Amino acid sequence: MGADHRVGDVLLVSCPYTDARVTRLTRREVVVEWPWWEVDPDCDWIEWNGQVALAGDPASYDWDLELFRTEPPPRHLEVGAVCKVGIPPTVVHVMSVERMDPPLETGRLPRLETQVMVLRTGQSHDPDLEWQGYGIAPDDGIPIALDLLFRPYACLVAGDEVADAAGRAWRFDAPWDWHPFDGQEPSEPAWPLSLLTRDGRPDDAAATVVARATRSGSHEQELARWVELTQARPTRLVVVRDSARQPNR
Repeated sequence: MGADHRVGDVLLVSCPYTDARVTRLTRREVVVEWPWWEVDPDCDWIEWNGQVALAGDPASYDWDLELFRTEPPPRHLEVGAVCKVGIPPTVVHVMSVERMDPPLETGRLPRLETQVMVLRTGQSHDPDLEWQGYGIAPDDGIPIALDLLFRPYACLVAGDEVADAAGRAWRFDAPWDWHPFDGQEPSEPAWPLSLLTRDGRPDDAAATVVARATRSGSHEQELARWVELTQARPTRLVVVRDSARQPNR
């Protein structure tokens, strides 16, 4: 997997099923010896025991958040049994991306450098919730595949300034997060678009790409395609958070 994930991306997530031993079962969880990570010997404040708890009750709220599944299902497992753990092909959309510098200590290796928060098909971002979504670390050693199905406004990057067909100037922050310089409604640009600046300066090559990509179609068509795939409501989200952290001690 590459590290170029963006808010609004629609992804097909999967992970090959791998053997894991069941260490504990409760009504809501199945705990397994995790087959991918290692204990971080240089982390002296978090002691990871090599185990991970997965949602085990299909009727619970956690079940819809969890991506990993066991084969056989939790109801057919017992402590000490060897099962398989993986992710069946699942469509998700990216809610936020966070990058940590230095990497975050979690008690296991690899340390967390990037976390992509995703929501399943049918789940919409709720800004009133303190925590939502499922975190995927693209470079943490788990063989997760993230296949890009659709990237709305793939020709633009956060911070681009454009002019639309009506002559209005806009700043693009995310597919559904547009800011007109005049502060007036409506809240979406009219295609085709002309790139004014990227990284604060003109970019002729990028401008050609933007003009070509928006020659046909519309903001409404981009949105309709996204909603078709995600079955979710579009919201304004955080594009990327770069976290400069002090070493965790």
